[in-house]
Amino acid sequence: MPFTTEDHNYMARAIELAKKGRYTTTPNPNVGCVLVKNNEIVGEGFHVKAGQGHAEVNAILMAGEKAKGATAYVTLEPCSHFGRTPPCAEGLKEAGVLKVISAMVDPNPQVSGKGLAILDRAGIETAHGLMEQEAIALNPGFLTRMKTTKPFVTCKLASSLDGKTALKNGQSKWITSPQARKDVQNLRAQSCAILTGADTVIVDNAKMNVRYEELMNTEFAQLNINETELRQPIRIVIDSQNRLTPNLAFFEIASPIIILTTKLDNSIQWPHFVSHMLVPECNGKIDLSLALTMLASHNINNLFLEAGHTLAGKFTELDLVDQYIFYIAPKLMGDAGKGLVNLPEFKNMSQVTKLKFSDVTMIGDDIRIIASSKQK
Repeated sequence: MPFTTEDHNYMARAIELAKKGRYTTTPNPNVGCVLVKNNEIVGEGFHVKAGQGHAEVNAILMAGEKAKGATAYVTLEPCSHFGRTPPCAEGLKEAGVLKVISAMVDPNPQVSGKGLAILDRAGIETAHGLMEQEAIALNPGFLTRMKTTKPFVTCKLASSLDGKTALKNGQSKWITSPQARKDVQNLRAQSCAILTGADTVIVDNAKMNVRYEELMNTEFAQLNINETELRQPIRIVIDSQNRLTPNLAFFEIASPIIILTTKLDNSIQWPHFVSHMLVPECNGKIDLSLALTMLASHNINNLFLEAGHTLAGKFTELDLVDQYIFYIAPKLMGDAGKGLVNLPEFKNMSQVTKLKFSDVTMIGDDIRIIASSKQK
């Protein structure tokens, strides 16, 4: 069906509402809903947190009796199954809406057209496809997990202008500006999980957590989320040789940690928030592709990879990265410094990893480049 200018405006509002949940909804998708009656918004809402009311429910609560006879604009097809909350398709039906316009069909096989079918059977007019690309951009992790059974992997890399991540002696603090580091905190806060390697945890004594104070003056601060409500992403570390010990700074913060390993060492007593995941080997190392599938089965949508050049290189070599975020500092560190990613030698240009730039932005004194794999 043809969509009007008013339809686009109301769906655009629903998409803006959905973005408000990007720090809190995981592992559920970001969804916004607007109820319109007589060319007036009578209710609106977004999904705040898994287990709480979905966007449609919150919009209906705001509209009250005015929901009857309204048109609902939803960024994702209303759900049709009982999870931690009742089906939204049934809620819209009971509220008496006359029409539902969904930006896209839900790729979740538990829904995928079934929500719209419930509404159709109830005599409610339905349509989908309005601003679909904008709606897809709201949930790359959720959509990737549904379609590929793997998380959406973002690899963050920071280097000097000549592509170095550390001096020869290992010094690397700080290559990039404070503004760039705050930007990284903002991206961490939106991720389901942060993945790193044992070397980063041991050598850098890294915590890899989200630091609330560094989120000020970022998009996060606009949502007025207080420190007690801050969601720490799951911190995941690859430790195939069982080199980690509980006395490292990584384990000082009591938030969920998953250690990926090929064999358990039962001699160590770990804090209660630490769990282990056994991953089969591939060429003597953890099978990274299988590890991603296993993590996706634990409802991890967006995986933020922050690691050294060896692990980042291996993810790149195996084509497991969906998106790269490069922070390039205006510094020259010399040819003896450590490189950005460790890749095997290529014999001709047809073998090189090809990327597609999607955004270039100044962050403080640095340049942030967002690029995706052309093979994806």
